[in-house]
Amino acid sequence: MLLLCFQISYGATDPTLNDRNMFPYYFSTGLSDDIQHIAVAELVEQLGWTWVIIVAPDNDSGEKQSQNLQKEINKRGACVEMIILLTDDFYTNMKLFEQIMTAEILKSQCSANCPPGSRKIPGKSAVPCCYACVPCSHGEISNRTDMENCLKCEDNKWPNQEKTLCTEKQIEFLSYSDDPLTVIFIIISMMLFIIAAVILGIFISFRDTPVVKANNHTLSIVLLVSIKLSFLSVFLFLGCPVDITCMLRQISFGITFSIAVSCVLAKTLMVSIAFKATKPGSPWQKWVGVKLADWLVFICSLIQFLISVIWLVISPPYVEHNTHSEPEKIIIQCNEGSVVAFCIVLSYMGLLASVSFIVAFLARSLPDSFNEAKYITFSMLLFCSVWITMIPAYLSTKGKYMVAVEIFAIISSSCGLLFCIFLPKCYIILFKPEMNTKQYLLGKCYR
Repeated sequence: MLLLCFQISYGATDPTLNDRNMFPYYFSTGLSDDIQHIAVAELVEQLGWTWVIIVAPDNDSGEKQSQNLQKEINKRGACVEMIILLTDDFYTNMKLFEQIMTAEILKSQCSANCPPGSRKIPGKSAVPCCYACVPCSHGEISNRTDMENCLKCEDNKWPNQEKTLCTEKQIEFLSYSDDPLTVIFIIISMMLFIIAAVILGIFISFRDTPVVKANNHTLSIVLLVSIKLSFLSVFLFLGCPVDITCMLRQISFGITFSIAVSCVLAKTLMVSIAFKATKPGSPWQKWVGVKLADWLVFICSLIQFLISVIWLVISPPYVEHNTHSEPEKIIIQCNEGSVVAFCIVLSYMGLLASVSFIVAFLARSLPDSFNEAKYITFSMLLFCSVWITMIPAYLSTKGKYMVAVEIFAIISSSCGLLFCIFLPKCYIILFKPEMNTKQYLLGKCYR
C-alpha cells in the first residue's frame, strides 16, 4: 500500500519520474534533468567554450542526458569531442582519476580566439568549431573578437596599423604649411627669379653697349621676361590644387616656354642670316632688317596659345581626389583632362627646342664675337635632356612627387636658358668692359 501513497522527493531528477501514468503519486521539489542539460549548455556558451568533453554515469539516464546535452551544445556552435561514461566499478574509476591527475589541464577550445584585426576561416579539421585566424585584407577591419567577416572602410578612410579602426586617410599634395619640398621649391624659384630680374636690369642698363646690341636687345628682353614668368609658374604647382590652378599651370608654363624657345630660335636664325647676307649677291640680304625675328616669335607662340585654347575648350584639366594610386592616402591632384593635348603641348615645345638646337649647332662656325650659337647649343641640349628624362620619371612617380618632377624640369630647363645664354654676356659687361666695344668685336670678327 506504500506505492499508493503520495511521495515527495528532493533529490531524484530522472525525467522518467515525471510520467504520471507510471508514477501518479510521485512529486519532486528539484528540477528535472530535462532542464539541466539546457542550463549546462548555456553555461558552456557563456564561458566561451567551443570544444568540450562530456562525462556522465554509465546508465540509461547518463547516456540519455549526455546525448541531449551534446545536441544542445551543438546548437550553440560548440563541439563535443567525445562522451565518457563512468562505471560504478571503483578500480576502473581509480585508473581514470590517476590519468586525469597527471595530465595537463586542457583548454575547452579547439582554436584560440581571433583577436580584433583578424577574422575566422575554416580550419583543416572537419570539426566546425575548429578554425584559423587570418589578418583582415587591405582596407578592412574587425573590431570584435572572433569575427567571421571583416568590415570594409569607407573610401575616405583607411585601417590603422592594427586593423581595428578606420581612420581618416592622409591627404597629400605639395602643401605650403608643412611640406619641406614646397619650401625648397619656393626658395629656389624666388632666388632664380631675382637673379633673372638682376640680369634683366643689367641688359636694360647696358642696352646701348655692343654686346647687348649684337645679340638683338629686344629678343633678349623678351627671353628674360619669359624665363622670369616660367620661374613664377612654379607657384601654380604648389598648394592644394583647384580647377583654375589646374588649368593655368600647364597652359602658363607651355606658353612661356614656347615664347622663350622661339626667342632662342629667332636669335640664332637672325645671327645666321646676318652673316650669310654679308656675301655679295646673297639672297639672304632681303631678310636683313625685316622684322623676321618678331614675326617668328609671335607665330611660334601663337601656335602654342591656340593649342592651349583648344585644350581648355575640348577637355580642360580639373582637380580630382585620387584614392587608388596609394590606397592609404587621398592624393589631391590635377587630371590633365586630355592626355593627347598634354602630349601635343610637350611635343611642340620639343620640336621648337630641337630646331633651335640644330640651327645653333650648324651656326657654330660663325665668328665668336657675334656668335652665341655654342651657348644656345648647350642650353638647348640641357633643355632637351631634362625633358626627355622627365617623361619616364613623371610617368613612374605618384602623388606629389609627380608634380615635383615637373617642377624640377621647369626650373632646370629655365636655368639652362638663363645661365648658358646670359651669364657669359653679364661677365663681359661687368668684369671685361674692354671687350664690350665695337672695335674689339669687329677686330675679332675679321681677325
